[in-house]
Amino acid sequence: MEDKKEAFVSKGVTEWLTLGIIKILEKMPWVMDVRFAERDPAEKETLLSWEQTNSCILPEDLRNFYLTIDGFTLTWSVKMDDKCVPLGCMLINSVNGLCPLTLQTTPVSSLDPDAPSLADLDWEEDSSENGLEPKLSMPHFDARSRIYELDSCSGNGRVCLVYKNCTPGVVAQQSEIWFLDRSLYWHFLTEKFTAYYRMMITNLGLPEWQYNYTPYGPSPQTKQWAALYKPLIFSEKDSAGDVFLNTFDPTKVFKCKTKVSPTKKKQATPCSSGAPAKGQSNTGRPSGAKR
Repeated sequence: MEDKKEAFVSKGVTEWLTLGIIKILEKMPWVMDVRFAERDPAEKETLLSWEQTNSCILPEDLRNFYLTIDGFTLTWSVKMDDKCVPLGCMLINSVNGLCPLTLQTTPVSSLDPDAPSLADLDWEEDSSENGLEPKLSMPHFDARSRIYELDSCSGNGRVCLVYKNCTPGVVAQQSEIWFLDRSLYWHFLTEKFTAYYRMMITNLGLPEWQYNYTPYGPSPQTKQWAALYKPLIFSEKDSAGDVFLNTFDPTKVFKCKTKVSPTKKKQATPCSSGAPAKGQSNTGRPSGAKR
């Protein structure tokens, strides 16, 4: 009996965490093998240790997420020629997997002191030329920014938790979510982790879905998959976190009958358009009932 109760509670928590996306995926054509990895919550001591080690304060919504589940993994496949082909992947690294961004741009065996590094990729750019607002500055690969990987995107880029304008020895507090594409160019996604979480869910974890928020978009193959398994919502406003799913409209949810209060009959007034008033005939005489 207790096992059934625990299974019921676990199922409810899973549906709450996934916003019901598992049921939606299972109803889609040719979708199979939908898997969600259940994990225990992270310990508060683990979060405090991470903050002390990295000199960064986790945003409150991300902290609450880790206190609910230590990481997120939801994958699904499609049936092609009687084969199960992996397609969708929604991933958020655990606390221990939230590591500083490391990119290898040169071979390990290279000992050339003049070999290029990530710091050489930084350059100052006029915000008016690249279409960015003046307040939206790019992250840097040097000490000015502290970057931690949330999702490796299966090698198609990196989704990162970024702390900008950092000072050595000072704890960083303000963070943003950015996408680093394969050309090592940054694209802003959102300021809040909860907004990014909804973006990931609503895009169904399709391959390269992050490129929807770049100027050049995803590959043609990815567009074909998106045409078949259309995301639940797609809008450029999502990148700013202004549009969310699961908006609650009580007029649509609660379809109950309402009692109509009796109203007093109003006296007929002549219409300004020249049409006969109620209770009168076209001749202007009252059309009352015969006695």
